[in-house]
Amino acid sequence: MLVYLDTSALAKWYLNEAGSDAFVAWIKQQDDVHISTLTATEMRCLLARRKRMGEISAELEQQIFATFIDDIERGFLSSHPLSDQHAQAAIGLMEQLPQHALRTLDALHLAIARSIGAQSIATSDHVMLSAAASLEMDVIPFD
Repeated sequence: MLVYLDTSALAKWYLNEAGSDAFVAWIKQQDDVHISTLTATEMRCLLARRKRMGEISAELEQQIFATFIDDIERGFLSSHPLSDQHAQAAIGLMEQLPQHALRTLDALHLAIARSIGAQSIATSDHVMLSAAASLEMDVIPFD
């Protein structure tokens, strides 16, 4: 089963936060997990924010991001490019799912996941979970 990882869940692999233990146990059992180039941008932003907040050092920020990039290069994470097609699909999802307070990046992640044929999405974002469920995707929550 093809699983798309939202950044909110994937961060639990690299940072010790609520839900990390469950995520680590789960991801170790997976052999086909997917992200996008959008995930890399979000991960970089997340780490920079944690450094600014004093939660991690500059050295740890760089080390975690390098490990993340290495995981992509080694094929542990299959990365897919973000395209204009995804931006158009995200607009469609926001129109299709007006009952969900989809933010731009959530809609883009869902559009990418759908375009690569992901049947499941792993996330710790409650809006993403409910929107993915409305799209009849299997949701794997990590709060």
